[in-house]
Amino acid sequence: MRDEVRAFVIEQLADMNYDVEDVDDDTTLGPSGVDLESLALADLAVRVEDRYALKFADDESEQLALMTVGEFTTMVADRAAGAKSDAV
Repeated sequence: MRDEVRAFVIEQLADMNYDVEDVDDDTTLGPSGVDLESLALADLAVRVEDRYALKFADDESEQLALMTVGEFTTMVADRAAGAKSDAV
């Protein structure tokens, strides 16, 4: 599941016109890495929410900007797995 989420996140970053050539699990989403600004981070969050039927809290945006790609994909995969088990 995590690999699927990671591939989706990288695909979405590329679709948003970010250079993903050197992006790895240790690359931060915020200023010192991918350099997503708040609007782009919100766009990525919405895309992930739509794809994996998740909801991020409004106050999570700052926390997301500090995460690495690896941390973000792990969190999404864990939440998606939890959402699936809750639905059963």
